[in-house]
Amino acid sequence: MVDGADRCFRRLFAFAACAAAFAFIATFAAFAHEIKDEEKTMSDHPYVGMWVTEDNHIRHELLPNGRYVEARGNRERAYEGQYWVTGDHIDYKDYTGFTADGDFRDGVLYHAGMVLRRR
Repeated sequence: MVDGADRCFRRLFAFAACAAAFAFIATFAAFAHEIKDEEKTMSDHPYVGMWVTEDNHIRHELLPNGRYVEARGNRERAYEGQYWVTGDHIDYKDYTGFTADGDFRDGVLYHAGMVLRRR
């Protein structure tokens, strides 16, 4: 037999679970909307494309959907993640959570001590 306190606890728990599920879905929907907006903005951005070091060892491909792929030597997909451009500044976050940044000046990308030029 279930007493009143137990019944109340179960209802409260069910309500909390529903609220948490709603919050998760709302957050996911908002995040998906932000990605869609970012895809629209970056598709025509002048910095989208391939950026390489002089020796071609490091290659950053800035994709129009706000994602990037970094190749190093023979490793074509050494790092992947998202990037955001604000003015002439770029912020990176790879899929492991590592963050970095850089700046575009006079058609050159300065990033983590490297100099990359558009290919």
